[in-house]
Amino acid sequence: MTHVVSESCIRCKYTDCVDVCPVDCFREGPNMLVIDPDECIDCAVCIPECPVNAIYAEEDVPADQLDFIKINADLSRAAGWKSITKRKDALPDAEEWKDKTDKRSELVR
Repeated sequence: MTHVVSESCIRCKYTDCVDVCPVDCFREGPNMLVIDPDECIDCAVCIPECPVNAIYAEEDVPADQLDFIKINADLSRAAGWKSITKRKDALPDAEEWKDKTDKRSELVR
């Protein structure tokens, strides 16, 4: 099993989760983080760190977010999506986007 970053992260990209990850499994894209399923050890320490509740255990991903299992796997291997291991500031307009839904169209790959 692995953990999955869901739609809530899009246009926010809070990085509190990367500071606690013992295996550096997070990858950073332009406006979202994803988890590399080959690196994640299923420790779950990242889940409570996310201020927008974007991280789920794979078996707990909501039905309307199941496509993010594949999105995380694909983007964690995509060119330009590099490992992130240190916390940094969220996106400048993260506060405006944190409670919005239906953000898939906003994902920059």
